[in-house]
Amino acid sequence: MRAVVNNTVLSNFANVRRPDLVRRIFDDVITTAEVLAELKEGERLRRLPICDWSWLKRIALTKHERMLAGRLAKTLDVGEAACLALASTRGLIFLTDDRDARRLAQSMQVSISGTLGILQLHVDDEHLDLDAANHLLAKMIEQGYWSPVRSLQELDR
Repeated sequence: MRAVVNNTVLSNFANVRRPDLVRRIFDDVITTAEVLAELKEGERLRRLPICDWSWLKRIALTKHERMLAGRLAKTLDVGEAACLALASTRGLIFLTDDRDARRLAQSMQVSISGTLGILQLHVDDEHLDLDAANHLLAKMIEQGYWSPVRSLQELDR
């Protein structure tokens, strides 16, 4: 599975100092210069802890993808727009927690996941037990992540 990730997801995993969990579940994880700039700005302002993101590949958008991102940026932030353009044109999973970006991706028939999906995949693959995943989720919520659930068990309903 190949995925493109935006800052909302990266920030959640940075806040619990577990960026490794983003890359462990996917064969290839990429992002854009726009997203990396947002992430680095969060670190510079000390809103996010500094983490090792050296493994995260930055992909330049093609001319067509830049045009699509420009259109998408009328309703999304620049980072989300760039990631959605990549996901749409390259058949990638779009990793985001941004509600507007998820809705637009669904309307474009782009596969999506996010923080909860990544945690659940780790539980399913037995990289994390349910208690550990729920503990990480609770820490993310304490750091400001707005989650629709308080525990992963609620996803099974």
